[in-house]
Amino acid sequence: MPDLARIIALNRAGDSVAIPSVCTAHPDALEACLTLAETLDQPIVVEATSNQVNQDGGYTGLKPADFIRFVKDIAARAQVDPARILFGGDHLGPQAWRKLPADQAMAKAQRMVADYAAAGFTKIHLDCSESCANEPAQLPDAITATRSAALAATALKHAPDPAQLLFVIGTEVPPPGGARTDDHGDIPPTTAESARATLAAHRDAFAALNLPLARIGGLVVQPGVEFSPMEVHHLPLTRDPGLLAALADWPGTCLEAHSTDYQHPDVYPRLAELGFAFQKVGPALTFAWREALYALDTLRAQNGWASGPSLPDTLEAVMLANPGYWQAHIHGTSADPRSERHFGLADRIRYYWPDPRAQQAVQRLMADLDGKRLPDPMLLAHFRPSEIASARASAYPLPRALALARVQTALRPYFFTGPRS
Repeated sequence: MPDLARIIALNRAGDSVAIPSVCTAHPDALEACLTLAETLDQPIVVEATSNQVNQDGGYTGLKPADFIRFVKDIAARAQVDPARILFGGDHLGPQAWRKLPADQAMAKAQRMVADYAAAGFTKIHLDCSESCANEPAQLPDAITATRSAALAATALKHAPDPAQLLFVIGTEVPPPGGARTDDHGDIPPTTAESARATLAAHRDAFAALNLPLARIGGLVVQPGVEFSPMEVHHLPLTRDPGLLAALADWPGTCLEAHSTDYQHPDVYPRLAELGFAFQKVGPALTFAWREALYALDTLRAQNGWASGPSLPDTLEAVMLANPGYWQAHIHGTSADPRSERHFGLADRIRYYWPDPRAQQAVQRLMADLDGKRLPDPMLLAHFRPSEIASARASAYPLPRALALARVQTALRPYFFTGPRS
């Protein structure tokens, strides 16, 4: 059984270890991730966000207990040991209801956190940083920490085994319009002073409710990684923002990095060296799935096998018919709007795969390729040799196996240490 406390302890002792937290509800991307963890005999965290999964169903239509069943069903079909999977709740707070007054939004958040804890989520990111109706845009640490502590108390009350709960505090999400860069084009890291202030505020808030500080196992800070619509901001490998020093009085706490998608492979062990034992990835996984399907669609068209419109044309029509998931995020400032819809690194297209028209288009793609000869010289124009080899060894039809292998390529750099389960 994977143990987050042990991973934290090893990291704080100076070992370059970390665990990936995958944040996606795409069933095929999840299967690829879980299968890779099984192959490598590694633990993995699967996370759900407050907008994605909550007591109202979120945009996936899944409640917390539903999500755990959903993931465990995928694991069972893929013959993945469920004991290696830990479940995390990401950005759990009033965000999904922030248009309501704070007391009403927090009441909804309390119910959500109770449901997450009762369902068996053990890694709980407490995030009350976003303001509610009639509140200033930037909330002080004291308010966010007080609200987070109230949610922690609810989680402890409803967890089947409170001793298994681990709370992650703090947040570093890009402001509206994207992350800001410094004079060198890099993303400024969180300062140690700011990290200490967040920790101090939560220490006071937890103490006020007589909550165990030992349950705080992670602090979200910005190490200097981010991606904008069409550009990846890579971690400066030689830079050390000194954030571990902020944890001097918190021996059971590690750092957590968000938005680590698309980084160079050597970034992940470097983040572990800097204290980031929790490393999150999300859009890069479904980006890889989309990338593979579009490659297969190109091969289908080049060989005259298409029985209908192209997959990109179908997805474009689906996105234009329901612009709610991309319209506020895509402005055409870094590329043509269509290019951003299909190729943007935030991968807004991921919200549209469950649409029946998109599902039918994917099924048609796979049907058109079924039984077709796909020799290596053709595939090498779009897929890596390692992906082709993995796909050919799979029990799945080659096209689907290639798409799964591409997702695993995106996740593989996060597994840079030996087995820890």
